[in-house]
Amino acid sequence: MEQIKSQIEQIRENFKLLEEKSQTILDIANIWIEALKRGNKVIFCGNGGSAADSQHLAAELMGRYKIDRNPMPAISLTTDTSALTAIGNDYGYENVFSRPLKGIGVKGDVLVGISTSGNSKNILEAYKIAKEKGIKTIAFTGKSGGEMIKYADITLNVPSGITNNIQEMHIASGHIICGIVEDYFFGGNK
Repeated sequence: MEQIKSQIEQIRENFKLLEEKSQTILDIANIWIEALKRGNKVIFCGNGGSAADSQHLAAELMGRYKIDRNPMPAISLTTDTSALTAIGNDYGYENVFSRPLKGIGVKGDVLVGISTSGNSKNILEAYKIAKEKGIKTIAFTGKSGGEMIKYADITLNVPSGITNNIQEMHIASGHIICGIVEDYFFGGNK
């Protein structure tokens, strides 16, 4: 019982600290809104649990978050196992996101890289392609920001260095952003 209470208390404290990132969360929501208004898309990528978060957030935009509405253009680069394994095998794992981004990304899109360490080489490679193509880059990282903080246009470095706590705050922040975006387009707040 004490272990459960202790973990819940840690989560509570993390989310109190996350409130300090409110402006960054709002700024990211506004970047997504501006891209979607132009007819562009939000593209996600990440590894492991962050791959699952990438898919989850893309699904919130393509399906629905809270409002039954039309889909918004979003994709996760983590979902095509044939492309991931072929690119990983033929070009190296560091290129599993950059190569598809080179194929489908267009100027004005947004790339959201999710990494608890902030050091995922395959996301850093995707950021290079994004810069070449005029794609805005966003990083969801842990407290330090890692290498991604140097390359992203904007970074949400949540206030923890513990992987599971970082992931909890990433998905919560992503949900908040999806809610803001959905309300903007479909909640009568235009």
